[in-house]
Amino acid sequence: MEIATVKAPRWFVRRDIDGLFGLFLDNLIQILLIVNLCQGVLGFSPSLVYGRILPGIALSLIIGNFYYGWLAYQKGQQEQRDDITALPYGINTVSLFAYVFLVMLPVRLGAIAQGASSEQAAELAWQAGLVACLGSGLIELVGAWIGNPLRRLAPRAAMLSTLGGIAITFIAIGFLFRTFANPVVGLVPLGVILITYFGQVRFAIPGGLLAVLLGIGLAWGTGLVSWDNAKFVAAVQPIGVYIPRLWLGELWNSRAVLLDYFSIILPMGLFNLVGSLQNLESAEAAGDTYPATPSLAANGIGTLVAAVCGSCFPTTIYIGHPGWKALGARVGYSILNGIFMGLLCLTGTVAMLAYFVPIEAGMAIVLWIGIVIVAQSFTATPAHHAPAVVVGLLPGIAGWGALIAKNALRAASLGTPEKPLTPALIEQFKLSDTYIDGAFALEQGFIFSAMILAAITVYIIERDFKKAAYWSIAAALLSWVGLMHSYRWTVADTVVNLGFGTGTPWAVGYILLAILFFYTQWQTRHQKANQKVVQSPSQEASEGTLRTQGKDR
Repeated sequence: MEIATVKAPRWFVRRDIDGLFGLFLDNLIQILLIVNLCQGVLGFSPSLVYGRILPGIALSLIIGNFYYGWLAYQKGQQEQRDDITALPYGINTVSLFAYVFLVMLPVRLGAIAQGASSEQAAELAWQAGLVACLGSGLIELVGAWIGNPLRRLAPRAAMLSTLGGIAITFIAIGFLFRTFANPVVGLVPLGVILITYFGQVRFAIPGGLLAVLLGIGLAWGTGLVSWDNAKFVAAVQPIGVYIPRLWLGELWNSRAVLLDYFSIILPMGLFNLVGSLQNLESAEAAGDTYPATPSLAANGIGTLVAAVCGSCFPTTIYIGHPGWKALGARVGYSILNGIFMGLLCLTGTVAMLAYFVPIEAGMAIVLWIGIVIVAQSFTATPAHHAPAVVVGLLPGIAGWGALIAKNALRAASLGTPEKPLTPALIEQFKLSDTYIDGAFALEQGFIFSAMILAAITVYIIERDFKKAAYWSIAAALLSWVGLMHSYRWTVADTVVNLGFGTGTPWAVGYILLAILFFYTQWQTRHQKANQKVVQSPSQEASEGTLRTQGKDR
């Protein structure tokens, strides 16, 4: 008689090292972006960045990473599994840029225009960021209780293809460009990652660690990174011990920001909620099913902790669970990431680490994760839903294309108060047969539009045209209030344009599409009824003859 072996999760396995490098690098990039944008764009002092913002980030990352690691361990015990992978977690990139450029920067510029000093303007901008982060956390926390119904309504192809569109553009392509911009440094670490995880070859040390070490050696050995005494001194200067504090008074003093910038805070909170739901679906498709409500609630709590402790930047369940699972990471990589990121943020050593370990050393891991996510969009959905997956990829690609176009314009010295971006540019693009206004429209709310268009395509394939019509009506409502497609021009960007009726043209288009689907549903049902009820005399005679012949036999 065979005795069943009970499998139990472990807090740490060897491959957690590889997972740690991938998630740690992803988080580190976000932290470096925050430091550079806060100091370079917003004019924040080092004491504000290292003494207030980074300690708040540290607590939010520690709480989230520890919780998702503990949740994975508990699930593994319940299901008697040792192969369960914790949900990855970190700073929300989309909200990071939105709150810097659409909330904090306008507050800072407005304060300076009213005669405030640079320090006063920075203080007000930081407080506005705290309130925006708090609002996003509240939306995520309240939205945790609608997570399961939304997951039941949306087809898997709709959820996963949206993530695929983000992965192939905002994650993979940027690092692919960087790899081929520095091929001597970038290609060897990429080769190690592909050999390890696609070729299933084991080296003496974990593949992720080997790729990073080779990347560091090549970067310093080839001169891509070289010693710079001034940069080293600047990297060492912020090192110290920073204790997190509560900033409730500052939140209360700036509470009006919730109303003033509601048009930014609401979509950011909703995008974060929907994106986290899609990541839960991605984890389930990879074999790890997590409960929606506590997972999303923990995400919201992490953002709230960030806000009350000094950070202006919401957290989120990260895209990429199937990639980390394929790496072999389990529970420990999440907890270790919380520990290391917490130490970096609380000691001000972020800049020093970035000085010695260039992004080129570890970007191959993030690029590989992007590849795995896109592949999952196809492999974890029914084969006949592949067209829907392709449709769901397109809005993300369009959003990325719009971003690249605007970056190119800004690189050409446009997007300044003297030379602002204006609608006149649309006609210039059309001269080269580029309908950039369509890309701008798809860029706004592309998480929603990707999911909806993919869902519509799924139900067309399944010939359930009534459900396709319902999704079209939902798209019309979201468009009409400006959560999808509607945009307005700023000096250097095109941004979401919330308001009743702001997206009327797209709403009308989706309503007409819904009418088409309802008509198609009626027509197909009518045709089926006619085929069953109405038969020609020759068919009846033929059937009668067959019945007679059957009796004779």
